[in-house]
Formats: sequence, structure tokens, C-alpha cells
Amino acid sequence: MIAFKDIEISDKEAITKYTMTSDRRNCDLSFSNLCSWRFLYNTQYAIVNNFLVLRFWRDGELAYMMPVGNGNLKETIKLLILDARAQGQPFRMLGVCKGMQADLENILPDKFVYTTTRDLADYIYLRTDLATLKGKKFQSKRNFTNRFRRANPNYEYAPITPQNIDECLILEEKWCKTNDCDEFEDTDNERKALTFALKNFEAIGLTGGLLRLDGEIIAFTYGMPINHDTFGVHVEKADTEIEGAYAMINMEFANRIPEEYTYINREEDLGVPGLRKAKLSYNPAILLEKSMVNLLQDEPVELINW
Repeated sequence: MIAFKDIEISDKEAITKYTMTSDRRNCDLSFSNLCSWRFLYNTQYAIVNNFLVLRFWRDGELAYMMPVGNGNLKETIKLLILDARAQGQPFRMLGVCKGMQADLENILPDKFVYTTTRDLADYIYLRTDLATLKGKKFQSKRNFTNRFRRANPNYEYAPITPQNIDECLILEEKWCKTNDCDEFEDTDNERKALTFALKNFEAIGLTGGLLRLDGEIIAFTYGMPINHDTFGVHVEKADTEIEGAYAMINMEFANRIPEEYTYINREEDLGVPGLRKAKLSYNPAILLEKSMVNLLQDEPVELINW
């Protein structure tokens, strides 16, 4: 049996040892996301055969992530299948990208069914695109930031620190009232994850920025590296009454993400039309599709040619 344990903030080094050296850019592997959303998914992890393995519960069903690391992948997948059996659950994995599918087919051909959902694709951008907004395809975004600067010449950008986190939470409360957060499960859960992240900002290892106008915070954002070349932006909130505030915080923060990160992952659109339109308008360099993987007809483990 695999000795899974609940994810704690103190597990950051053990987990990022595997994720930061990986080539995987999907937002699901950000330590901030793993830790901040554990209340909803009961996320657990273990180290097996030099792989980081993750399991969680979604909608009452057990699921795993593709193992992260280098070792005997075939044996590790077998152990995960047996773990699912021990829980009385069919074996499935979520967030499996095309390269991972190839790895699975290489070790166990024709044993899995792959289902891709467009709503869960990650939007990945070139950091330099979001930082500079150069070129014709970003003209509309430059218009927003230029109008913001003209209308608000006294705005200030500052990093998020323990001293201004409470002010960020005040803006989040205002945003929630405007968007009726408490009436929708998804936005209420996001608020819980955001509050946890902000209250444990430094311990989790987050980096963030905010905009002030006349001394008041009008926008903030934060994130952390997903792997060695991709930085994940997990949250972006702004006063919707101030035109260009979203575009401005996006650009300002992108300018402060270290140059070692080629890409910025701004996560999924979850099928929300307005969110999809906004994310597409920034011209993603990669639309990272992720699939659900099910063991074909829940094939008995003992019949698999290991």
C-alpha cells in the first residue's frame, strides 16, 4: 500500500523538489494550488519509486495525477491502480497532457481511454508578450493600459507583503459583493482558497503585486513558479468600476516575474464565456489540453501484462 499523507505547507520542499525540475507546465502542479485547494479535494501525496504521486477526491470520486519524476513508471502506475482498488474505486487520472499520454501508451499500450475537456485547458503565454504588449495583436491591450495611465497618473504599483494583505482581502470582499460570491459554490470555494493563500503568503512561497490609487488598493494578483520555465498566476482581482485596472495589474506583474521564466500559465477558463474571451484576447502561445484517463473497462490488474 502507498503511504499517502495530507499536504501541509511544511511539505513544500518535498513536493517542489519534483515539480520544479519537471517539464510539466500544467497549473494543477503548482504547490500553491495543491495546498490552497486541499480543503475541497482532500489532496494527498506520497513519494514512490522516485516519483511524486498525488491523489484527491472530486465530486465524490477518487482521482490521481500523472506521477512526476524519473523511475519505473510502469510499476508506479500499477501501485496507483492497486491503491484505487483498495479504496473501492475505479482507476482514473486527471490533468494528463499529450506528452504524458505518450508515456502511458509506451508502457501500457491500449489500456486507457482518454477524454479531453476544452474547459480545463490551461492558457500559457510568453512572459515577454504580457510584459511588453508589443505588436499589432496587443494593440487593444495597450489601449487599455494607456487609458488607465492617462486617467490615473498617480497610480502606484507595489509588491504584496504581510503588511498589506489585509487590504487585499478588503478588495476581495468588495469584489465578492459585486459578483455575489456567496450565491455560487465555485466563487465561494475560490474565496476560501484565496484567503488561505493570502494568510499564508510567505510560507507557501507566493509572489504578488498590487495597484494603489489615492492610497486605496484597486487591484492585486499573485502566483508562484510551476516548474523551471513556467510561472503560474493563480489569482487576479480588480475594481471592476475602474477601466483598465485588470489590464494594468496584468502588465505590471508580468514585468516583475523573473526572466528565467519563459512562460506564464494563467490557468483554465472553466467554460465561462467571458473568461474565455478575456484569456483568448491575450493571445496564448500554448493552449495546454488536459485529459481524464480511465483504465479501459476497469480491466482487472491481474490480467494486465506487467
